[in-house]
Amino acid sequence: MKLSTKKVGKSLAALAAVSLLSSSIAFAQDKTYKIGAAVYGLKGQYMQNWVREIKEHPAVKDGTVQLTVFDGNYDAMTQNNQIETMVTQHYDAIIFVPIDTKAGVATVTQAQISGVPVIASNTKVASANVPFIGNDDVEGGRLQAQAMVDKLHGKGTVAIIQGPIGQSAQIDRQKGEIEVLLKNPQIKIIEMKTANWSRAEALTLTEDWLNAHPNGGINGIISQNDDMALGALQAIKSRGLSPNDVPVTAIDGMPDAIQAAKKGEVITFLQDAQAQSQGALDIALRTLVGKDYKPQSTIWERYAKDVKWGEGTDKVYILPWVPVTSSNADALYAQVTGSK
Repeated sequence: MKLSTKKVGKSLAALAAVSLLSSSIAFAQDKTYKIGAAVYGLKGQYMQNWVREIKEHPAVKDGTVQLTVFDGNYDAMTQNNQIETMVTQHYDAIIFVPIDTKAGVATVTQAQISGVPVIASNTKVASANVPFIGNDDVEGGRLQAQAMVDKLHGKGTVAIIQGPIGQSAQIDRQKGEIEVLLKNPQIKIIEMKTANWSRAEALTLTEDWLNAHPNGGINGIISQNDDMALGALQAIKSRGLSPNDVPVTAIDGMPDAIQAAKKGEVITFLQDAQAQSQGALDIALRTLVGKDYKPQSTIWERYAKDVKWGEGTDKVYILPWVPVTSSNADALYAQVTGSK
């Protein structure tokens, strides 16, 4: 049978289209995505764990994602410069853990205008256009403040160790703490100051407070993260006091704090660093790959009752807080350290 020139042309065009589509699919499957993670600082145990966990994401392990971690050194200008560098160097996406909820808005907006998607993890960016995965820090503040109220039986004096002033976690946790304490007017706040998420700074700060308020002047310490709580605990012990004399409540659920909670030395609540970091990378990959992308981290199964992947396009994914108790401490320690 003899084909017309017109039919041959159509057949060749169709074959070319199929071949091009096949090549595009193969290219998409083989593509390496260049993604940067701009974290506020790496001195604390929590962000060290966050970084360790994102590096364990299957897409990083199999080479699909070429990941670079940028240490912001607790400085908003440094973080802004790092984001500008990633845009200039044509990164495919940016995962951002900001030190200041407002300071990075303009730089993030410019990255988005340049076509580089930005995902916020752990702490929010003050922009509704930036997807966020993390915990509800207002609720976290409520939890640790209520734990202190219960510990003091609703009466006493407390000091609050703040995170870096202006970071969303500091702002929101403090909002939750104050909300609960205002409902318990027989508990008085007698000191409140930042220790910048630092264990060493919190140690010195607590020593100063104990000197300023001797003989039981401080009945409890609310710390806005675990590292600072452990610094406070060290100062309390050095003074010859016990955690029962001056109880400490905290947030993060980091390895050292889990061990301390197991011994009854602090009260803390886990925010899952693996869920925050790997979840953010899944969201970034969904943005880059499209609707056919399926999340690869196990965290979506772990929190299936609380957090729904859906289409992977939601603006907010809120993870649950997990109270650390003597009964679950060993399991949580194994989870956050990656040990068996």
